[in-house]
Amino acid sequence: MKRLLLTLSLLLTIACIAKGENIKTATLQNGKMKMTVIDYGARIQSLKFCGTDVVLGFDTLANYKERKQNFGAVVGRYIGRILGGHLEIDGKEYKLQTGSNGDCSHGGTPSFSQRQWNIVKKDRKSITLRYISPDGENGFPGELTLDVTYTLLRDALRIDYQATTTAPTVLNPSNHSFFNLTGDLGKDILDESLWIDADSIALYNANKRVTGCMGSVSGTPFDFRTPTAIGKRIDTEDMQLKVTGGYDHCYQLRNNGDLSKPVAKLHDKKTGLYMEVYTTEPAMQIYTANGHRGNIIGKEGKPYVRRNAICFETMHFPDSPNKPQWPSTMLRPGETFRSTTIYKFGK
Repeated sequence: MKRLLLTLSLLLTIACIAKGENIKTATLQNGKMKMTVIDYGARIQSLKFCGTDVVLGFDTLANYKERKQNFGAVVGRYIGRILGGHLEIDGKEYKLQTGSNGDCSHGGTPSFSQRQWNIVKKDRKSITLRYISPDGENGFPGELTLDVTYTLLRDALRIDYQATTTAPTVLNPSNHSFFNLTGDLGKDILDESLWIDADSIALYNANKRVTGCMGSVSGTPFDFRTPTAIGKRIDTEDMQLKVTGGYDHCYQLRNNGDLSKPVAKLHDKKTGLYMEVYTTEPAMQIYTANGHRGNIIGKEGKPYVRRNAICFETMHFPDSPNKPQWPSTMLRPGETFRSTTIYKFGK
């Protein structure tokens, strides 16, 4: 075992030196699944099922630092927005780092996606990465220790999160992988079929800030309770779609955290590939890469055109700390945060 661990460590070091980057890589394989993980942002650089890479990213490791994209990264402390950067815990106010929109987005900058994580455990099928966020980082209280474990099953990727804190804080991490099942990461995913087990979404105002109200998907372009092509209604004249330029909304899931029940399914009829999503989280942000414009050059020199991927960000609702009607994201000393998401593939 010691010899195996030493060999793995050596391979990681060689990969780092050979690419001339201060980024370590690790490769996992099991059954039909193969993935490459990098320690910068605990990112999934590639995820292959039956030889087909299904996630966006870059071939060159330097691009992950040069381009501020969340491809494959773990985002935190809080994915989504906390409005106005306002956070109050036990009567004490904290001012979080805000961006140009006046909100704390994705945990501020640098987010966890822009941090170097430590690889604390690895074998052929799984890897655990750890980031220790210092007390006060981007305004968040408490020293937070977050472990993320990627485990390859024979036909699935399982992601487990575990965290503790030294002071009361809020936590809402998620993986931000961009999925494309077409076999061509430069092609749009508008013909792919999408099913989501959800009756409602969190509504935005005209400034893309959640109002705290939920809206029924019934009779709207957001109703995917029956499998529907992503592109069929994406440009419908609808206020919520106009705000975001496509799908970029948080769905309230109906599975009540039951990992035995899928919450979403993506299917590409041409390749025959499908992916099911399972999660313990109460919500899921669906984003259809509306901001891609072809100016990002990704793997194999492919320009990433508009809507060439879809994200399934399993999470709690945006701005939950300021919306008591939504599930709490509070984490206190002595407690352990746990969350699991599974992406299961088939053909």
